[in-house]
Amino acid sequence: MQRWRGLEDIPEDWGRSVVTIGSYDGVHRGHQLIIKHAVDRARELGVPAVVVTFDPHPSEVVRPGSHPPLLAPHHRRAELMADLGVDAVLILPFTTEFSKLSAADFVVKVLVDRLRAKAVVEGPNFRFGHKAAGNVDFLTEQGKVYDFEVEVVDLYVTGEAGGGEPFSSTLTRRLVAEGDVAGAAEILGRPHRVEGVVVRGAQRGRELGFPTANVETLPHTAVPADGVYAGWLHAQGEVMPAAISVGTNPQFEGTERTVEAYAIDRVGLDLYGLHVAVDFLAFVRGQAKFDTLDALLEQMGEDVERCRQLVAAAS
Repeated sequence: MQRWRGLEDIPEDWGRSVVTIGSYDGVHRGHQLIIKHAVDRARELGVPAVVVTFDPHPSEVVRPGSHPPLLAPHHRRAELMADLGVDAVLILPFTTEFSKLSAADFVVKVLVDRLRAKAVVEGPNFRFGHKAAGNVDFLTEQGKVYDFEVEVVDLYVTGEAGGGEPFSSTLTRRLVAEGDVAGAAEILGRPHRVEGVVVRGAQRGRELGFPTANVETLPHTAVPADGVYAGWLHAQGEVMPAAISVGTNPQFEGTERTVEAYAIDRVGLDLYGLHVAVDFLAFVRGQAKFDTLDALLEQMGEDVERCRQLVAAAS
């Protein structure tokens, strides 16, 4: 799959294509429906499928300081899109100048002049251009002028976790923030993932017999609510069952919020300096402070056993 950053990266001899545009944070099941439709249409027409997305998130430029927690960094989104059959991803730098581009100019400069769109596939609520003035009706009219089709994909609704709401990144972020990682996984179609480099912490886990990978998460990461979770640690091409702790470590008067993963039954792991990923399967319990160190150790042992069972059941 080709990855372009900015319009200038698109090959000069690029032919016609099927395009879909959006932030696509998380590439959740609603996004997957749209992207799969674009890929299927591209195959029917015999042209490539291209996803256009933005960096940073448009809200950060339009309303500075409002950057939402991210469900997936751009490299992860690209991996997920490649798995869906996308041929190219175009990341457009979303600057103040770009935010002032009218919907009509966006159509010409991006869809017509550079990507030579043969078809554009979007969800029903798609908006674009300065002050989000463009919608699917406007896009459809532009398609008649510039010779491209517009196809709208209705999004399914979530089940019990979403209370009947449409699939959305906003809903997924809320569930993650509440610690409902199972509900978030229902929308994403996979466990919520947090990534980052393993850094040295206080190393108390090692002293207590539960050495953890202290993950320095990427900027704006959507981190689940404080507590203990079952899940998996991805490192060096290996996937390991894990007990995951999120929080400030109140037992030792901690103040900095961390994500720490204990690879269950693994001895001698040295992951310092490595980029790892942590997948959240299920919430086990909330963060707590115990009366004694022995009480903490007993609870940690129970947590690990519970996480072992949950991961085994999900495997």
